[in-house]
Amino acid sequence: MLPWIVAPILVTLWLVPVASPAVAPANTDADLLRALHEKVLRAHRQGNAELIVEDEAPDYVQGNRGEIKRPTLQERSARFRDYLGSTRFEVYRDVVEPIVRVSSDGTLGWVIVQVEARGVQTKPGGPSEPLEFVSAWIELYERREGRWYRVGNLSNFKS
Repeated sequence: MLPWIVAPILVTLWLVPVASPAVAPANTDADLLRALHEKVLRAHRQGNAELIVEDEAPDYVQGNRGEIKRPTLQERSARFRDYLGSTRFEVYRDVVEPIVRVSSDGTLGWVIVQVEARGVQTKPGGPSEPLEFVSAWIELYERREGRWYRVGNLSNFKS
C-alpha cells in the first residue's frame, strides 16, 4: 500500500523545480552594457581618461557635428586626457534611464543615453569657466572573444 502513496509525492517533488519560474542571471548582457556606460560616466566624474578607452576597440568609429571619424586609440586617449585634464565635473549623470538592447545572437549591443553635465573648464592660458550641457548619444558595442568592446559612438548636444 505504501508505494501508491509515495509515488505521487515523488512525482510532485520531481516536477516542482521544473515548474518553478527561472531566476534571471545576475549579469545579463544588458546589465554588462549598462555597467560599461556607468563606467564612462564615472570616468568623467573622476577625470580618468584611461578608464574610458580601456573598453574601446582599436577600430572605433565616431560620428558627431556632421562628421564621421576613425580616431586611433592613442588619439582618443590623448583627446580625453586633454579634455578631462582641464575639466572638473560637479555633475555628470543620466537624465533618463539608458535604453539598452542586445542582438538576438548576443554579438552586438547598443546603449542610448541622455546625460547632463555641469562643472568648470580651464582653457589653455585662461581662467576657469562654467561648463554646462545636455548631450545624447548612442554607444555601439560588439562582443569579441567573450568580451564587450565599444566600437562606436554617435553623439549630439542639446541646443
